[in-house]
Amino acid sequence: MSKQAKFWLGVALSLSLAAPALADTAATTTDAKAPTADTVVATVNGTDITLGSMIALRDQLPAQYKQLPDDVLFKGILDQLVQQELLAQSAKGKLTKKDKIALANSERAFIASTMLNRVEKAAITEDALKKAYDAKYADFKPDTEYHAAHILVKTEKEAEDLKAKIDGGADFAKLAEADSKDPGSAKRGGDLGWFGKGMMVKPFEDAVTKMKPGEVVGPIKTQFGWHLIKLMDTRPTKPPKLDAVRGELSKKIGQEAVAAELAKLKDGAKITENDKGIDPAVLKDQTLLKD
Repeated sequence: MSKQAKFWLGVALSLSLAAPALADTAATTTDAKAPTADTVVATVNGTDITLGSMIALRDQLPAQYKQLPDDVLFKGILDQLVQQELLAQSAKGKLTKKDKIALANSERAFIASTMLNRVEKAAITEDALKKAYDAKYADFKPDTEYHAAHILVKTEKEAEDLKAKIDGGADFAKLAEADSKDPGSAKRGGDLGWFGKGMMVKPFEDAVTKMKPGEVVGPIKTQFGWHLIKLMDTRPTKPPKLDAVRGELSKKIGQEAVAAELAKLKDGAKITENDKGIDPAVLKDQTLLKD
């Protein structure tokens, strides 16, 4: 929804909340028939505004507007369409060449966007997603993930003293809670959870990848300080679940479908471009749009 449309809806909603309905702008429905898209809800100087127009406008609204009470939103949308129709009628014979060209561009862009959305929607099916997922991870090769804990201190001496206590039988987790300078992991006994390669700074990762489960090494220096590291366990990585990559795959399927549709349309069309000899800088020349 454009900023201008949001502005006008805001104005309309303000009016509907602050004042009674304007007389003679809305048709009172006394007909017992169920409303349809063609049901006339207002007439402005002989031009009808239909319920279908209101429904279509509501569908374009941001979520925060759709959460408004139905009666408030109904009146706000109706007021907006009435105001827009009044302004549109007042503009007859007053639109400049630039206005008319911009209007044609907007219509073309809207239709193009609508058609592309339909192409994407038709292409992104569960079957297509499953095939794309299988193709993407057909040659998946598992790596290794690590579950480790650490104790972070400021000096090598502190780390050495703590390592001596651990070697003497002290509990790693309790020392981490008491002495680690990493507040996030200290409260969990130094537990860093599972991580893969590339997720830790290199000196830390280099040490972890050479360790065996249950082993404690250190001191290891990084830019954060001195670490004692305990490797809890390792496991092979698995490909993500389909739902975890659904958005990524949907985007790819949609892009490919759009590219194929545009290529098909272009191949079946007769297109002549007459742009030779035109200086690209002419796009900056606003005087060409003057009446």
